Amino acid sequence: MTDFSFQLYSARNYPPLTDLLPMLRAAGYRSVEGYGALYADEAKVRELTDALSASGLTMPTGHFSLAMLEDEPAHVLEIAKALGIETIYCPHIGSDERPDSGAGWRDFGARLQQAGQPYRDAGLGFGWHNHDFEVRPTGDGAVPLLALFEGGPDLEWEADLAWVAKGGADPVELVRSFGKRLTAAHLKDIAPEGEKADEDGWADLGDGIMDWKALMLALRGTGCRYFVIEHDNPSDLRRFAERSIAAARKL
Repeated sequence: MTDFSFQLYSARNYPPLTDLLPMLRAAGYRSVEGYGALYADEAKVRELTDALSASGLTMPTGHFSLAMLEDEPAHVLEIAKALGIETIYCPHIGSDERPDSGAGWRDFGARLQQAGQPYRDAGLGFGWHNHDFEVRPTGDGAVPLLALFEGGPDLEWEADLAWVAKGGADPVELVRSFGKRLTAAHLKDIAPEGEKADEDGWADLGDGIMDWKALMLALRGTGCRYFVIEHDNPSDLRRFAERSIAAARKL
């Protein structure tokens, strides 16, 4: 049986960790994925470490900002060691930082390749987590994600499949094309058109329009090690967490 992780960004509006993590463990999760605000300072890292230990959950993957990855590699490695993180993903860049050409995205991939070297040298995995903008062609017809991977030959990929679909691309096709790079996937669902406006158009896993049977079949033909359930704005966290892992187990 696949073990499912939980992206803690989904619960950013539902503190504290001392209540959240035991609830996730009881729901059947065995691991969680971290994000930057959870390890913004030493006190937060200690709080998270203690909460993980008390709940019995692990944190094999974590998101770190590009600025932190480039400017503070020693600090990132300290955090990763304290939390047991095995693979690091850079999750996003702002719209003002995004290249507007294929060459620009290849250069950005090379930048990520260089940024990841200290982490690969330390034995950790390192890669990129996508949103929708990486699959929308640039003015010169390039697909940013493809160009990024050309510039970063050693980059792993954490595929956010719902964002791929939001960007107008076929997630199954991309999974099949880049399966050798794919080491993690975000399992997130999209509500039918016009529904779930109070949840920004996202849905509990299995309650939306994504074809999860086809996607999980494609993912199991890749190197994907981490299956991370996420919802960007759930109105009821317990409902989302419990319904989503129940649906995932049926796939």
